[in-house]
Amino acid sequence: MTHEQETLVEKKVTYTLELNGQVFMIENVPARVNEETGEQFFSPSTVEHLQQIILSGQQPDHFTEVPVYNYAA
Repeated sequence: MTHEQETLVEKKVTYTLELNGQVFMIENVPARVNEETGEQFFSPSTVEHLQQIILSGQQPDHFTEVPVYNYAA
């Protein structure tokens, strides 16, 4: 069995978090992205900065509307 090498690429991504019924989106977040799986990896300093942005209560740069669907089996 051969082990394939993961290919991680530095990219800017949009990070989405749901907290207490609110959805937060942070754009242009630096991440290492696995090209095959799309999995995103963030440095500890990036994670700390994301937490500061969300918990600070600062005014967002802008608002956007998103469609919401209910998954019905």
